[in-house]
Amino acid sequence: MAKSIKRIVISFAGLLIIWQLAVACGGFNPALFPGPLKVGEAFGELFTTGLRGSASGINLFGHMGASMVRFLIGYFAAAFLGVVLGLIFGWFTRAFAYVNPVVQLIRPIAPVAWLPFIVLWVGIGNLPAIVIIFIAGFFPILLSTVSAVNNVEPVYLKVAKNFQMSQFHTLVKIVFPAAFPQIASSLHMAIGTCWIFLVSGEMVGSQTGLGFLVMDAKNSIRADALLAVMITIGLVGLILDVVVGLCERWAAATWGFGIVKYSKRG
Repeated sequence: MAKSIKRIVISFAGLLIIWQLAVACGGFNPALFPGPLKVGEAFGELFTTGLRGSASGINLFGHMGASMVRFLIGYFAAAFLGVVLGLIFGWFTRAFAYVNPVVQLIRPIAPVAWLPFIVLWVGIGNLPAIVIIFIAGFFPILLSTVSAVNNVEPVYLKVAKNFQMSQFHTLVKIVFPAAFPQIASSLHMAIGTCWIFLVSGEMVGSQTGLGFLVMDAKNSIRADALLAVMITIGLVGLILDVVVGLCERWAAATWGFGIVKYSKRG
């Protein structure tokens, strides 16, 4: 733990030093490329009064709260439906053979490409961002879950058959725990993808959230506030990633889902 904290401190300290040297020696316009101190002042402004001249009138905590609500709704909806449908289609492979071509057609389309249709169908506000988050997370989780079910060791299924377990109980009590490590990995990866597209979704039609604040700072020509919001987006994404990693460990330790190995190298 101490080594991890030491590495984090050294890493961020090095970044700040390089940043300050680039500003001091690069001859950049401070209005276009502000230094760490200027961005720190912008953080203070955003946390207390909010961005000066902003139409939203709320501070950074308010924008973070709005983003987190949208993110959690979209992500958990994608995770729930992706895992449930993935288990079903992974079990009933013949049915998935008919669904897979359509999934493979839709999957490569960037979620933001759906934004014009989403706005026309559901209007502006919270729903467009939530739908984009859902699309961003759903397909990777679905396909990874299907693959995880297909890769379950046949010996587990033979044991279930010997005990005359029903298909439902086999799927829930045997297949899901055996496939959990790969499913958990997909849920972990989807966190970053969903968070990225949340910001993209909030840039259009939302009047709150970190994505809206990015556009607000850009329109106000406030590079210091823009960098502060970008750093906030990165830090929140990092925290979410750590939380999901801890949840994976807890689930593996509590329920014995799969075998999870963690490196102990210094």
